[in-house]
Amino acid sequence: MAAVPATAPLRAPAKEATPRVARPRTRRAARIRLASGVIWIVTLAVLLSGIVALNVAVLGLNVRLDELSHRRADLQAQNASLEGRISQALARTDSLARQEGLVPANPDETRFVDLQPKVK
Repeated sequence: MAAVPATAPLRAPAKEATPRVARPRTRRAARIRLASGVIWIVTLAVLLSGIVALNVAVLGLNVRLDELSHRRADLQAQNASLEGRISQALARTDSLARQEGLVPANPDETRFVDLQPKVK
């Protein structure tokens, strides 16, 4: 087997690079760059302070929500306690009434009296 010589791709002769001459920046361009940077810094500072303010407001709402949640739990416990006391008082009242000979009225024998007669 014979080796095939590698051929280089055909290219145009390289041109010599001309050195770029750095142009001196004017004071006006420097001021514009400085002003642009300051504007960006101020804009970002305002946006970040807005985010911080929003987070503080959300934190305040979460604290208030937690307080209300505890208050709700306390009120539910208080309601359960009061319902128990009402139940005990009702049972005691019922037993005292039966001791006195009082019994609940039969709904079939109950009549209502109209105290204000209808005027025609």
